[in-house]
Amino acid sequence: MSAEHKSPFEHVNDTVAQLKEMRHYAKNNVELLTTQWLLFDGELSKLKHSAKIEALMTRQSEFYDALEAEIAELEALAEELQPAPEGGDGTAH
Repeated sequence: MSAEHKSPFEHVNDTVAQLKEMRHYAKNNVELLTTQWLLFDGELSKLKHSAKIEALMTRQSEFYDALEAEIAELEALAEELQPAPEGGDGTAH
């Protein structure tokens, strides 16, 4: 189905999938940066770069948290937008 013919539900689901992929890479980046930080904290401090790296780690963590919040909100929206099952109103007879 082309982008112009997608329902709001499909657009939300596509966006959630993309954000989850971003979350995966953001988490890996935070873990790698933390590993480097732990290995070279002393050297970076001597070179007067520890504050810069620490600021990057903080911003990366804030981004990750905001990404998590947005994914949760969009997943809730997707549940609201999900079309009813075909062939009935979902009640048992």
